[in-house]
Amino acid sequence: MHLPVLDVKGRVTPEDSKTHIRIPFQIDQDCSLLQVRFEYAPKVLEDRDRSLMLLTQSFETYLLPEQRERALNQVDSYFPLNNLITLSLDDPNGYRGACHRHDASLELQLSAEQASPGLMPGRLPAGDWQVTLSIHCIVMDSCEYRLQIGVERS
Repeated sequence: MHLPVLDVKGRVTPEDSKTHIRIPFQIDQDCSLLQVRFEYAPKVLEDRDRSLMLLTQSFETYLLPEQRERALNQVDSYFPLNNLITLSLDDPNGYRGACHRHDASLELQLSAEQASPGLMPGRLPAGDWQVTLSIHCIVMDSCEYRLQIGVERS
């Protein structure tokens, strides 16, 4: 990582599922490369009993009564359950892309000429930028994350 711009650590819980965390950051002058590193852990819920409880609750909430028995008969096909956090990026002019991958660790790059899949290449202007973390699902008591952003000057 070149010149550090942001290094944020955080913690989310199941109550944060289906929410977004917006993390603003400032780039004080145009740059030639933006690097984003994002990681979270743990990823996989290893506790089968807890997984079964969460699945049963989901079936009761989201499935019609006549669909529940079939889902319970196929419950093994849903294992393992995973935490899922994805990110989107906005520059001072708007949306620059989203990286909705299932990886627990991402290393992304963005420049005028090239961009990691999901992001759009283009000028990297000075100003107010924002990463949005989409907390899709947290299936464990907590999940720690770290977001690092660095730039290379023009």
